[in-house]
Amino acid sequence: MLTRRRFLVTTAIAAAGFAVLASFPGLAFAQEPAATVDEAELLKPGVLPDMALGNPDAKVKIVEYMSMTCSHCADFHNKTFDEIKAKYIDTGKIYFIVREFPLDPLAAAGFMLARNAPGGKYFDVVSYLFKTQSQWAFVDDPLSGLRNVSKQFGYSPSTFEATLTDQKLLDDINATRQHGADAFGITGTPTFFINGKREVGFMSVDEMSAQIDPLL
Repeated sequence: MLTRRRFLVTTAIAAAGFAVLASFPGLAFAQEPAATVDEAELLKPGVLPDMALGNPDAKVKIVEYMSMTCSHCADFHNKTFDEIKAKYIDTGKIYFIVREFPLDPLAAAGFMLARNAPGGKYFDVVSYLFKTQSQWAFVDDPLSGLRNVSKQFGYSPSTFEATLTDQKLLDDINATRQHGADAFGITGTPTFFINGKREVGFMSVDEMSAQIDPLL
């Protein structure tokens, strides 16, 4: 669905010369979501390497599908994630994977900047984008906001432009999103799979801990 906001964002992106992002495709939903999914299928490598934190051999594995422009995703990462990381990820109790599920071209642009960040600072960029979401995702000139963010992580004007015109990277991010919809019935963000069990929407520390602790 082409909402007014998506139209304005797409128009602004096209006007700035980033036609690759302006042609961001819609999403086809293939199935109704199930309460649980096959964890072996869920953990299979995709077209992009998974971005993950923690112990790959942990008993509990969490996969989050997220969008950089999703306010509920930002709430989770700003209010819940750091405590979950300290309590479970840093102690080797869980393996936490994040996957891209951009809801609009601006979210895709954010993921592209995170993927190509100098020094492999994917999670640093994601965290910063969520913390400053109101300063770039919901403003009249979102690309200027993203440019300002990119400077914090070592991007030059030329590398910023090269990243946001990288057709293959955008195609791979879109493929990750479409596979999430096709294979696992994802329709919105954030969607979490905790050892294959689906949880949709914001989760507090207590809510996520209640799902994790019985599995340890």
